[in-house]
Amino acid sequence: MIGFLRGKIARKAPPWIVLDVNGVGYEIEAPMTVFYDLPEVGAEIILQTQLIVREDAHNLFGFANEADKMLFKTLIKINGVGAKLALTILSGQSAEEFQLCVQNNDTQALIKLPGVGKKTAERLVMELRDKLPKSDNTQAIVLSKTGNARSEAISALCSLGYKPLEASQMVSAIEHEGKSCETIIRLALQGSVK
Repeated sequence: MIGFLRGKIARKAPPWIVLDVNGVGYEIEAPMTVFYDLPEVGAEIILQTQLIVREDAHNLFGFANEADKMLFKTLIKINGVGAKLALTILSGQSAEEFQLCVQNNDTQALIKLPGVGKKTAERLVMELRDKLPKSDNTQAIVLSKTGNARSEAISALCSLGYKPLEASQMVSAIEHEGKSCETIIRLALQGSVK
């Protein structure tokens, strides 16, 4: 099993990243959330990985953090959810946002994701309700907090009443590199007023 890879980005063409690890180029399929924070070609990164071996292919999937990887592994165990749909879900929402949707029975936010219909959204909520970590506060995001300002800002916007997908889009619309959580929230709220 390949748990993670550290190497230089040789090529990035969503949803594929080619990672040069000591002269070996690994083709890794990743959700779009990974691409949002990727540095330029040639930069060194670490990706959490999941190898899926099938009769006709060996597919390597990459994730920015352990929470996204664990959610991917959980999703592909659900009947009717394969690797492609799991990647689509993680491309539209972070693991934290997805957990919040499941915890709040927010099937409407899940239906907005490509490839997720009403029945699939209901199945995801029903089957994952007991499999994802619980929180005492239904607005808290508890699935392996990354601790970065971006995810903290999304969590804060959700507790202000914004839907997880909307909060994510608000935060993604601004440049958050090097900014504090408070600054990102302020800028996101200013952007939503315009």
